[in-house]
Amino acid sequence: MSEATTVTAAGVTAVADPNEVVTKAVTKFVDVPGLDGRLALITLDNGFDHTKPSTFGPGGLASLNEALDVAFAGSPAAIAVTGKPFVFAVGADLTGVVKVEGREQALGVGQLGHAVFRRLRDSSVPTFAFVNGAAMGGGLEIALHCHYRTVSSNAAAISLPECFLGLVPAWGGTQLLPNLIGPDKAVTVILENALNQNRMLKPKQAKDLGIFDELFDSADYLERSLLWAARVASGAVTPERAEIDRGAGWDAALARGKAIVDGKTRGAAPGPLKALELLELARENDLDRGFAAEDEALADLLLSDELRAGLYSFNLVQKRAKRPVGAPDKSLARKVTKVGVVGAGLMAGQMALLFARRLHVPVVLTDIDQARLDKGVGYVHGEVDKLLGKGRVSPDEANRLKALVSGSLDKAAFADADFVIEAVFEDLGVKQQVFAELEEHVSAECVLATNTSSLSITEMASKLAHPERVVGFHFFNPVAVMPLLEIVRADQTDDATLATAFATGKQLKKSCVLVKDAPSFVVNRLLTRFMGEVLSSVDEGTPFEVADRSTEPLGLPMSPLILLQLVGSAVALHVSETMHAAFPERFTVSENMKAFVAAGKTAVWQWDAQGKQSVDPEVAALWKLGDSPLTGEQVKARALEALAEEIKIMLDEGVVAEAQDIDLCMVLGAGWPFWLGGITPYLDRSGISEKVTGSRFLAPGVASVPD
Repeated sequence: MSEATTVTAAGVTAVADPNEVVTKAVTKFVDVPGLDGRLALITLDNGFDHTKPSTFGPGGLASLNEALDVAFAGSPAAIAVTGKPFVFAVGADLTGVVKVEGREQALGVGQLGHAVFRRLRDSSVPTFAFVNGAAMGGGLEIALHCHYRTVSSNAAAISLPECFLGLVPAWGGTQLLPNLIGPDKAVTVILENALNQNRMLKPKQAKDLGIFDELFDSADYLERSLLWAARVASGAVTPERAEIDRGAGWDAALARGKAIVDGKTRGAAPGPLKALELLELARENDLDRGFAAEDEALADLLLSDELRAGLYSFNLVQKRAKRPVGAPDKSLARKVTKVGVVGAGLMAGQMALLFARRLHVPVVLTDIDQARLDKGVGYVHGEVDKLLGKGRVSPDEANRLKALVSGSLDKAAFADADFVIEAVFEDLGVKQQVFAELEEHVSAECVLATNTSSLSITEMASKLAHPERVVGFHFFNPVAVMPLLEIVRADQTDDATLATAFATGKQLKKSCVLVKDAPSFVVNRLLTRFMGEVLSSVDEGTPFEVADRSTEPLGLPMSPLILLQLVGSAVALHVSETMHAAFPERFTVSENMKAFVAAGKTAVWQWDAQGKQSVDPEVAALWKLGDSPLTGEQVKARALEALAEEIKIMLDEGVVAEAQDIDLCMVLGAGWPFWLGGITPYLDRSGISEKVTGSRFLAPGVASVPD
């Protein structure tokens, strides 16, 4: 921070980052019909288009403070804040956050934001926020400080995402929002939405919640907002405000918030826990005390490893995922004008719908008999009808999608396809046969892709005349939801094929990671190793309950045995057998799992009518336990040490380019939390990396507080 300077605004001094992209605030005085005096309109703009949204570091806050000086000096009848086209503001400058080094500096970040934004709230002149576009985090908090708010019908990305990143809304959000819309609705925005993969609000939803006073069409948004502001300032209109229940209703909201936090984080993320404390404090509606508490919470969190890991994850998802390491030049990609899908099962149907929706090209499914084919095409058409019913597609689009997806028993239907993907039974011989049949019909440049989750793609292509056009294209289930796509380069895959795969994945709106052709690739390999250690501990005598709860301190999206149920016991067994064949010294095949699958069991747990969980008696009877039980802490340590070992081996093998790609895969493909940083930052900060491998995966400070 030796190059840093200081910024003073509204009586607060903070350290500035010389590399900050400063959002400039410019004041313009405008005459508005019906307003007795001029309105000071402050526009926030960082000088870039909407692809680089406006954010706030100390320099941006100082600029807003200066714009407010100009506004107040002009004795306006009202003050309004708006943004550049499509963007209001999206909060704090996260690149500056990671450079905060000490507690006083961290406190300064919060205090400066409060001091500047609060001028809007404390103003004796009516203040308005004209939210014309994306408003996230601190951007939405600016609006909350204003006395009144309007929103444009085309505004995207309205949210308080801080808890998703490991922070809290610390520029007024935890105190102002519950006192505007009520505590229960505030819990929805601050905790529930943030912890559900940063769910955004649409303008109408935000208006219905009471965050905004008016919703205006985008075509004449600013004009209508100005006219409405004039009516409010003149007293002709008085926006309604919700009556706040500070008793039992507040208690109920906090209880719901605690249940959400416990369910989503298992107490592993300090940010949401701090948010709960601040929401409790907001009941008093003492802004001096509440804002000071936000400052203290922010200072604590900015200097936490969990936050640094969360910001590392955020950068992986926002930056690294958009520029896949090792991908060939996109100019080599061939155009895809028709897609073929071999198989018509559930996975095939999901893929067919995704290709049709995103690529807008014909998609043909094929299968071994008409009944299966009809069922597959019928599934796709049924899913389109569901989208139509939810209003996610128009009637015209629904008809187009149905027309794009068809079926054929003859693989000759793929003669003019540019991209054919197989989704048949996970058996190497079957897949080799499918590709051999395809090669008789498709063009010489048609890409042949496989959705295999564990098999060798090099072996799959080995008997073809053109193995160079075979590539792994591994989706995760559910296909439409999971953002990761593992793109696997086999030994002979050429650059044109690989470039086409990456270009297609991007069109599908997936985050693509280049993976070497190694057993089970990245996510399934690591989850299988992780799960294998947990199941081995059960085989050795650890009670199911102890083993399943052992990983709770990590805050994973689900416990190991629930994950087993979701994946499917037969699939999990098959993958473990594949991995055991490849690496018998590290991957075991549980005899109990074999018996479990043979008995047709799919779940260890059962639940009674009251939701109480217990072990299925039939599972308890068939599972033969050893006499060497472990504690939950021992199971967790065993599983994490196995992960560290496997990651080191994978990096040495070149399965992916760097540890960052491992983490990106675990965040996007397995839903592992941002505050873990995927997994390697957690292994580093807990000392497991060095214990197992002799070194860290990442340099100190990359995803942790610098030493």
